[in-house]
Amino acid sequence: MTGASTRIVSDLLAGYRAGRLAPLAIIDDVLNAIATQEDRRAWITLLPPEHVRALARAVAAQSPDSLPLYGVPFAIKDNIDLAGVPTSAACREFAYTPTQSAPVVDRLLAAGAIPIGKTNLDQFATGLTGTRSPWGACRNSVDREFISGGSSSGSAVVVATGQVSFALGTDTAGSGRVPAAFNNLVGLKPTCGRLSTRGVVPACRSLDCVALLTRTVHDAARVLTVAQGFDELDPYSRRAAPSPPRSDLRRGSFRFGVPAGAQLEFFGDAESARLFAAAIEQLESLGGQRCEIDFEPFLAAGQLLYGGPFLAERYAAVGEFIERHSAAVLPVTREIILGGRAISAPAAFAGQHRLRELQRAVEQLFTRIDVLATPTAGTIYRIAAVEAEPVTLSSNLSFYTNFTNLLDLTAVALPAGFRADGLPFGISLSAPAWSEEALLELAARFETCGLRRTAAGAHPRA
Repeated sequence: MTGASTRIVSDLLAGYRAGRLAPLAIIDDVLNAIATQEDRRAWITLLPPEHVRALARAVAAQSPDSLPLYGVPFAIKDNIDLAGVPTSAACREFAYTPTQSAPVVDRLLAAGAIPIGKTNLDQFATGLTGTRSPWGACRNSVDREFISGGSSSGSAVVVATGQVSFALGTDTAGSGRVPAAFNNLVGLKPTCGRLSTRGVVPACRSLDCVALLTRTVHDAARVLTVAQGFDELDPYSRRAAPSPPRSDLRRGSFRFGVPAGAQLEFFGDAESARLFAAAIEQLESLGGQRCEIDFEPFLAAGQLLYGGPFLAERYAAVGEFIERHSAAVLPVTREIILGGRAISAPAAFAGQHRLRELQRAVEQLFTRIDVLATPTAGTIYRIAAVEAEPVTLSSNLSFYTNFTNLLDLTAVALPAGFRADGLPFGISLSAPAWSEEALLELAARFETCGLRRTAAGAHPRA
């Protein structure tokens, strides 16, 4: 075996170019790694091994310099289409087999990336725990007793355990960032519309994003470059706009906002509070100037997603299916989505008006700061605790993420150390739309601070 460390995209590509590695050998190594991790419950559908090997042979027939993701194995969340492979959104009765891949997948395939299969998720991408699936609760990559985070649960686990180099997830309320934090990964939530969402089972169609889960910031930037692009057939796709000025996140001083002390919430978790304080000190060591801000506009926006009119958009996406196939849907998922039926048109418009007010307040705030720094999640839970109290604990995990898409922000979740019990902690950096390049530059600087152990040093436990 070549070892999971070679799954880092940049290392893998360097190995191919130097002739030390070959696509077929890497794929065999990937298949062996998958066979040892079956109890993680991370996959829904794996492509047949011979099919994956055939893809590797086709890539190997080309030059390593000819394709930007030459021979890189990746996974796809099972609410994103891959031609000829069922898309289930973690509901067997909903499953269909697309004849075309989602455009974002096509871009990766054309770049030489090799798909391995479709990953587990919270059913209909509704939840942040990774426990709401008929395929079973995904297990954290460090400690199997803890949640993986969701809804892009399987995608995070297969990257964190070295089964693939990167994975596609989706992110409407934190579904790409929370599992990144819980599995010591980078989770990039791009600007809404930067990556096409055609061929993605919608959660909230106007807010959905395709997210990227990677081992390093550099890998996230590399995959973003390939995956992005305007899609004229996707009504929510947007043409790239000039990046807004963000001070000098790349090298010099910058201003970062932090919720005022009384507005920080760790749900009684002193370990998370300690690690967030250390992360703030690291941002200051990079030239950051800390600015306490009023976090209320962000919180108020986040409450509109599940506690307000945007719940009706989830019902618009899959509500009719749930009405017809009630028994096929998990009770907690069914209860949440069907709650959207009761939202009236006047309430929906009132919510839109309120959101506009909050967006303006946040726009004004970003004239005083360059980036917002928060925990990605205030705490982490055992699987058993979430199964006993599924709604409240999932809601707690959304405290720092629900608002992002509603406010048209881009965000990146970053590893930021480990708790005393060995579980990962992460922070998120957020900025206005189209700030990815500057945000990733700052993220790369933060990544070098030494708060993160390597995957090999995380010592997964049974």
